[in-house]
Amino acid sequence: MSSRETVLSLLRREDAFLSGQELSRRLGLSRAAVWKAVDALRKEGYEIEARTGLGYRLTSAPDALTEAEIRNALGPTVIVGRELRCFEELDSTNNYAKTLAQSGAPDGTAVIADSQTAGRGRMDRSFQSPKGQGIYLSVLLRPQLPPDRLPPVTALAGVAVCAAVERLCGVRPGLKWPNDPVLQGKKLCGILTEMSLEAETGLVPSLVLGIGINVGQRPEDFSPEVRAVATSLLQALGEPVSRPRLTAALLEELDRAYAALLAGDLSEYLAAYRRDCVNLGKTIQLIPLGGGARETAQAVGIDGEFGLVVRGKDGKERSVRSGEVSVRGLWGYVD
Repeated sequence: MSSRETVLSLLRREDAFLSGQELSRRLGLSRAAVWKAVDALRKEGYEIEARTGLGYRLTSAPDALTEAEIRNALGPTVIVGRELRCFEELDSTNNYAKTLAQSGAPDGTAVIADSQTAGRGRMDRSFQSPKGQGIYLSVLLRPQLPPDRLPPVTALAGVAVCAAVERLCGVRPGLKWPNDPVLQGKKLCGILTEMSLEAETGLVPSLVLGIGINVGQRPEDFSPEVRAVATSLLQALGEPVSRPRLTAALLEELDRAYAALLAGDLSEYLAAYRRDCVNLGKTIQLIPLGGGARETAQAVGIDGEFGLVVRGKDGKERSVRSGEVSVRGLWGYVD
């Protein structure tokens, strides 16, 4: 650990002033090194009170997506989050995670950025990722499972997002099938899953799960077209939410969900998805991938593979596994 990290760690543990001499003695650093570490921490946004005759005391930490702040809130995980890669800016956390996959990065590596210049969602839609306002996270997974075991991954991530937000904020988002956590009728989060397939074995050697959560955006921070359909935790709750703490909660929930996927027991997540899905009982429009005529139907259930069960005008039921679904009364669909 660097001098800055060791000083920060000790200041976090002590709820009292520590003199420069005491910090120096306990950490094996020179007084000058302690002062430089404190100065560096202040420049990073840590508020450290200094009093003559008493020393230093940490009074607040920045809302920064740094490894130090995330790990301070992160509990033990089995796979997801054991390795963190944190950046001020990337073009896309998914792109970076895919590069890591090619270089042999381990299962569960998480890539986190404070902003993205080319964030994207499903069907190459852009995902607005302004600095200091959201959580932009991708996790590299190496499940070594056949492709037919992996379609639920996005649904599991949606449940994990809802659980993390509920833990930290006391309110649980809903899920708009197939992959959108929503709050107060607007989109809170985007999820994009990308995977590679190994032709010789038929297994998926790597899978990248990307999640973007709107945390601190105000309405004016969204472009006009996005503003009508998107919200943030700040808008919904009326108070700020700690991004490092929410990131830590999300990593813990993703770790639990990944363990369930590997074990092949998704019953808990299927029940949660059915409970949280805002489509059920609603009139919807089915929008085929690649365009084509829309079909009006009723959303009546979620099947065992997380497919949306719909009832058409002819009264017949079937499961939908791809495409877009527009829910009447949500995001502008009124007809």
